[in-house]
Amino acid sequence: MESAFQVFNSSSPLMITDHPYYPLQVEIASYLANEWSMQILLAAFATICAAVLFGTLLTVNRLHPDLPSVEKASIWWFILSGAIHLFFEGYFSLNHTRMGPAQDLFGQLWKEYALSDSRYLTSDPFVLCMETVTAFTWGPLCFFVAAFITTSHPLRHPIQIIVCVGQIYGLILYYATSMFDHYYKEVTYSRPEFLYFWGYYFFMNFIWMIFPGMLLVSSVRTIAKAFTKLDKLENPTKYSNGKTNGCAKKDL
Repeated sequence: MESAFQVFNSSSPLMITDHPYYPLQVEIASYLANEWSMQILLAAFATICAAVLFGTLLTVNRLHPDLPSVEKASIWWFILSGAIHLFFEGYFSLNHTRMGPAQDLFGQLWKEYALSDSRYLTSDPFVLCMETVTAFTWGPLCFFVAAFITTSHPLRHPIQIIVCVGQIYGLILYYATSMFDHYYKEVTYSRPEFLYFWGYYFFMNFIWMIFPGMLLVSSVRTIAKAFTKLDKLENPTKYSNGKTNGCAKKDL
């Protein structure tokens, strides 16, 4: 009679080590190589992003033609970022256990990206939790911020700060956990080729450091200016005394 361990193993997915991912000995459940080439997958992803940006451009120009260019650019970023978070990263969150054999577009795209970080094919706890929060918290909030920009909603900048800090914090932890394993545990998740490490792993993620960082600084400055103006209205004597004292010192 088979043991309980043997019965469990018979129903478990086949763990495969014959694959191109690092570390080479990592086991990936029921892995199947992508049916589409890297060029086709990247072109498909770029086409989807271009369609989202172009659709957003047309909609914003038609409904809110008088918005400043900087605000329009912010809307484009939040719509694209929200779409990637909610749909692409949300796909990973919901399908992380079947990434190895997946042959649909998003599944193959994740397997292509996983050449730079194999944790996406092994249900790594940190990556799964981080992507789930990103997909279902920052994703929807990106759309809210985009909508708030069009109406100059008072919550635009507070929520923009929350989203940007969340994105930057998640990215720092993403880099840090990978580098910790690389330098302290000598476990490397990325292939060494320039495209995979510097192109996929570093550059494609660092975009979420650049734009959220710029928007974060912008929101902090806007809120600081607003509080300064409010303080001047509520405490006019404080500022008038300062000017008077300054003039008095010059006269002396």
